[in-house]
Amino acid sequence: MYNHLINLQKKLAKRVRLTPYKKDFKLIAGIDVSFSIKHSLSFCSIVVLNKYFELIEVSCSFKKINLPYIPGLLSFRELPVIFQAYKKLKNKPDIFILDSQGIAHPRKLGLASHFGVVFNVPSIGCAKSKLVGTYKVPPAKKLSFTELIYKNEIVGYVLRSRENVKPIFISPGNLVDFDSSLNIIKQMLNKYRLPEPTRLAHIYAEKFKKHILKTL
Repeated sequence: MYNHLINLQKKLAKRVRLTPYKKDFKLIAGIDVSFSIKHSLSFCSIVVLNKYFELIEVSCSFKKINLPYIPGLLSFRELPVIFQAYKKLKNKPDIFILDSQGIAHPRKLGLASHFGVVFNVPSIGCAKSKLVGTYKVPPAKKLSFTELIYKNEIVGYVLRSRENVKPIFISPGNLVDFDSSLNIIKQMLNKYRLPEPTRLAHIYAEKFKKHILKTL
């Protein structure tokens, strides 16, 4: 039924470019999407921070859900509302971190990779759980990490962002490589399990959702 979407993913996956990110970034964005299944609505928040964690901009949008939840095809469900929020950005972030997978995906095109290819921007996936692959549990010490392996290839890292908390799953999206993805996420860690850009994006997406749902 969704073979056309799977075939499109396979085509777009060929356009993913993993390359070292060597620039000194000034602005970094976090993207998170929330849903109200009851109202068939999706809500997106994009927050833009500088490297000192100072909030520069927040862009929010909401849209009717156009696709049911299908594992492996999440990007087609979330990209429409992300696109709306992206269009409203006044600043141009150097890098985008998405609460999702990059190439750690059955067809190597998670939401972070899909987004990076469509908009031709550097992107990183930083997820709270794994979609594919196997790994050794990293030591409990903060910033310890292990490789995430899928089909005998490395597709990302499993990083202990705080001591004795569940690890996070990092995979390059587009126009970054493995080392760049890991180093950038490390730089964006503050006091919490999640990197500051996506942590704040989640908070603003939930606030925005509550605000919109009150008006319905």
